[in-house]
Order: sequence, then C-alpha cells, then structure tokens
Amino acid sequence: MRQMRGRVLEVDSLAEFDLRLTRGASSLSGWRLRGIDLEERTDVLANLRVDGALFLGCTFAQGVSQDLVERGAIVFPALPGTPVNTYRTELYTPGELFDTPHYPDSLDARAYAWSCAGIDPELARSLHDHAIDQALTRWIEGRHLVGVMGGHALERGRSEYAFAARLGHALGQGQVVTTGGGPGAMEAANLGAYLADEPTEVLAEALGTLAAAPSFTPDVGSWAKAAFDVLAAWPEGRQTLGIPTWHYGHEPPNPFATAIAKYFRNATREAILLAVCDRGIVFLPGAAGTLQEVFQDACENYYADESAVAPMVLVGREHWTETVPAWNLLKALSRGRAMEEHVHLVDTVEEATEVVAGH
Repeated sequence: MRQMRGRVLEVDSLAEFDLRLTRGASSLSGWRLRGIDLEERTDVLANLRVDGALFLGCTFAQGVSQDLVERGAIVFPALPGTPVNTYRTELYTPGELFDTPHYPDSLDARAYAWSCAGIDPELARSLHDHAIDQALTRWIEGRHLVGVMGGHALERGRSEYAFAARLGHALGQGQVVTTGGGPGAMEAANLGAYLADEPTEVLAEALGTLAAAPSFTPDVGSWAKAAFDVLAAWPEGRQTLGIPTWHYGHEPPNPFATAIAKYFRNATREAILLAVCDRGIVFLPGAAGTLQEVFQDACENYYADESAVAPMVLVGREHWTETVPAWNLLKALSRGRAMEEHVHLVDTVEEATEVVAGH
C-alpha cells in the first residue's frame, strides 16, 4: 500500500520501491519507506538523492545506514526484542493475533507479556500506536462506522449475548459495526455484523456453536477455537472493526472483528474509538467501563455544533434508569445543547436501528 499525502510518498514494499525507480525517480526526498529489505540495493541508494527521506525499520548492508544519515536521510531502525512491528502499515487480522492454537504462545499474548516486562518499551509502544493510527485513518476512508459498546463479561449462550448479536446483525447491513474489539457484548456485535448478509437462522446456528465455549476464562484457546470454527463455516462475512487494547491484557481480541486496530495505550484507544463512529454509538447495558464511554461521548457531543453531533442510543430502559441511572443525568446535561435531540433511550433492536438509520 502507498499513499501520497502532500509531498509525502509512503512506500512499504521492495516492489513498489523498484517500480518507482523504473519510472524515473532520482530522489527519495519526501519518501517514507517502511520495513523494506534494501540490503541488495546498496548501489542504487548510493546514486539517489536521499535528503529528507525517512526510513522506518528498513534493513541495509553494513555501513549504508550511516551513509544515508550523513547524506541527510532520517533512519529509524527496527527495535530489537519487540514482538510487534512498530512501523506496520495495516491493521491486524484475527489470524495474525491468534497465530497459534496455544494462546499463551500467540502474538497477542506475547505482545501483552512484553508490554508488562521490566524493560522500558515506551518508545516502541508509541511508535506502534502511531503506526496503527495511520493505518486506521486509511482503513476508514470511504466507510461509515457505527459503534456498539457493552460489557466484556457477557457470556456466550446468554439471551443478552444473542440480543447484542442481533443488534450487530441489523446495524451491519448499513454501515461498519465498530466495537472495543474484546469479548462479551463487543464480540456479539462484531459476530452479528460479520453475518449481516446471512439469514437470522445462520446467526442462530453460529450462536449455538459459540455457546459450547461460553467464556474466555479459564481457557482462551477453546474460546477462540469456537470462534474460528464459525469463521470457517461462513468465511465470506462482512467487514467489521475492533479497537481493543493490550492495557487489558487478560481480555483477548474477538476474532469476528475482521480488522483490528489494537493499541497499547488505552487512553488513545478510547478517544479514537469514540471519534471514528460517525453514525453514532449504541450503548448496551454495562458497568463502569461502558458508563465511562457514555459520558466521554457525551462530552464530545456537548461541545460539538449541530453538524458534528452523532446520535447516542442507550439500550435498556431499566438498566439506564434504575440499575445504572445515567439517563436522567445525560438528559439534563444535553438540555439546551445541540446534542439534545440526539440522545435516545430504547429497548429493542428495531428502535436502535431506526435511530441510527435516521441520522
């Protein structure tokens, strides 16, 4: 993949590098090269202008890196001991994160363990999250996203899980369903959206398969296997997005998010998760984490003008007025603001879908 941004040309493969040169490029000024093995291009690099070029995680023959720097290039080497590619250009796929059936050996688990290590990986984490920012920006171009927020502890096989899956199924037919990317209600919504082109009977069959492994505890491996069994049975699902974090390392990402923007910094991830959902956010019953998301989103809408307000849909009148009585506070906060007509309290999938469709 490559993108022109002003005078910046992003190049992330040797083939793209060679193609540009065959078309007559004589200068790498303004180029941003990521993760390319240039060990066999020493003579080529020696004859190019490189001042202003940025090399991120590229490999060179001995002495070439220093020569490039002396000629005006900026070179960021690959960081040793880092399990993730800090300069990656694409979002993760479920297969990348669950790259082995034994979850403790997977990339997802290795990345979490590394982030908790005694050494200071702050630079690598920051570079990685910046790369994910850029990849996510490219991924959402031309797409409309609706968020579904809810608790991570909701188990497969429960009626509330099936409700979240039906909600994702309905919303996924008009836009990209986006969640926090974790288990529970988030997984259910991604599942429903992934199967949005299938009849409800297929969704019910998938729910039955998943119910055999209701929770990611105590065994992430069996929980993930049930999900991959569903993906194997219906391999042509719709695209869905998950934005999880290694901050909650005990929560694995759910495999029904076909694109996964996984961050190390949870604060960054929370802000981006809310910001990208231009079609609004549907909040399922949840506890502290979901409540935080409700009022973080409310804060954004409170200060936004009419053109930038996205709907907020709280699902479950009893939950949001009695169990976690946030509704009255939200209505009071919105009074007289541009967001006032865009906060909704509903009970059914149909009501929530209608609100989003009318935005």
